[in-house]
Amino acid sequence: MEKIGFYAGSFDPFTNGHLHVVKVSAKLFDKVIIGIGINPTKKRRFDTNEMAQAIRKTLQREGLLNVDVISYDNLSFQTAIENNASFLIRGIRNGIDYDFEETLATFNHEMANLDTIYVRAGEVGPINSTMIMDLLRNNADVSKFLPIEIINVVKK
Repeated sequence: MEKIGFYAGSFDPFTNGHLHVVKVSAKLFDKVIIGIGINPTKKRRFDTNEMAQAIRKTLQREGLLNVDVISYDNLSFQTAIENNASFLIRGIRNGIDYDFEETLATFNHEMANLDTIYVRAGEVGPINSTMIMDLLRNNADVSKFLPIEIINVVKK
């Protein structure tokens, strides 16, 4: 049976921290699905389809052939089940993330009997999208924090 991991997030934008989580996960699972969640109550900074395409280009450049990208607008655990995932994947930047993610993992396990795997977000993982947006607004170099394919989307 194929082991599938589902990595959900807004990925608005997709960062090198996210990419690190995907690289590690791609070694652990036969298949990884990146799910770009569309939350109607949150305004996105970047177009979902453009971001998904840029993520796909990043994955191709990195040789991550066992990773797919989808978008969805229902609950993450529902989409994970629909895609035959056996685990949810979550990136962890710090202790605050762990506390939040542990609550979410408990909820997802109760609702769908899905376990959650935590992966450290890597050395640039603690840099969040708000910080990156501040750098972009001030024309600072973000190449350490974003894949080139994503930079091409966010600089439009």
